[in-house]
Amino acid sequence: MSASGGTRAIVAALSANLAIAASKFVAFAFSGSSSMLAEGVHSVADSGNQALLLIGGKKAEREATPQHPFGYGRERYIYAFLVSIVLFSVGGMFAIYEGYEKIKHPHELDNWYWPVGVLVFAIVAEGFSFRTAIKESNELRGKLSWSQFIRRAKAPELPVVLLEDFGALIGLALALGGVGLSLLTDDGVWDGIGTVCIGALLVMIALVLAAETKSLLLGEAAGVDEVRKIEAAVVDGDTVTGIIHMRTLHLGPEELLVAAKIAVQHDDTAAEVASAINAAEARIREAVPIARVIYLEPDIYSEVEAAKGPDREATPGGPVQHPAEH
Repeated sequence: MSASGGTRAIVAALSANLAIAASKFVAFAFSGSSSMLAEGVHSVADSGNQALLLIGGKKAEREATPQHPFGYGRERYIYAFLVSIVLFSVGGMFAIYEGYEKIKHPHELDNWYWPVGVLVFAIVAEGFSFRTAIKESNELRGKLSWSQFIRRAKAPELPVVLLEDFGALIGLALALGGVGLSLLTDDGVWDGIGTVCIGALLVMIALVLAAETKSLLLGEAAGVDEVRKIEAAVVDGDTVTGIIHMRTLHLGPEELLVAAKIAVQHDDTAAEVASAINAAEARIREAVPIARVIYLEPDIYSEVEAAKGPDREATPGGPVQHPAEH
C-alpha cells in the first residue's frame, strides 16, 4: 500500500487499539462497568478493522489476471466496506444491547479507579493515533474541509481511521461521563446510558462509512481538477481538435481509467491519427500519473450530430432527451 493509503495511520491506530482493548477488559474485570466492556469490544472491533484495511491494501497490490484484467485495486474498497459492517454489528449493536441490559439491571461499580484510569490512558493513546491520522490526511486534503475530504477521498483508509479515532475519542468521553455520573449518583443506570450512547455513536459512524465506501464500490469518476487536466492534455489543437465525450472511472484509489471519443481532422491519415493518439496518451499520463488505463477512439466531429443531444449508445449512461421532455 502506498503512503497515500495511510499505512502509518493504520499501524498507529492498530497499536493503540490493541493496548487500549487489553486495558479496558482489565478494567471491566475489576469494576463490572458495562461502559468498559462496550469500549473493550469497540477497541477489539477497531483493531480487527485496521487489520482488514491492511489486508485489503496488500491484496490490492496483486497483478492483473485474464479474469481480472483491470487488477485488484478495488479490494481496498471492499475491505473498507467490511469495516463499516463490523463497526455497526460488533461495535454499535453490541454496545446498545449491553447498555440496555445494564439499564434494566444496574449495579454499583467496584474499584472505580480502574475504569477511570484506563479511560484517561485510552484518551491519551487514541489522541496519539488521531494526531497521526490528521497529519497524514493534511498531506492529501489540501484546501478541502474535513467533511469534503471524507466524501471525496478515493483512498478509503484515511477516512476510515479518522472517523474511527474521532468516534473513539467521543466514545471515551461518553464512557467517562457515564462512569463519573454513576459514582456521583451511586446509580449504575448512568453507566448503562453511557454505553447506549456509545453504541448509537458507533452505528452512526458505521452508516457514514458504509455510504461513502458504497459510492466507491459502485465506481466514482475522477475529481474535477483531474478531469480538467485530462481534457487539457488530450487536445493539441492540431490533430486532436476536441473531445466529443469522455468517461473516467477509478479502478482503485491510485488507478484511473480514461475512455474518450476524440475529434480528429477528416483528412488525417491513419498513421497521423495513431501518432496523435499515442501523443495524447503520453500527455494524459504526464498530467495525471494515476491515469494508467487509457482508451481513445478517433472520430469526425459533426455539428449536426452534436445538435441532436446526448446519445445513449454513443455515451453510455448519458440521458436521452426528447422534445416532449422540455
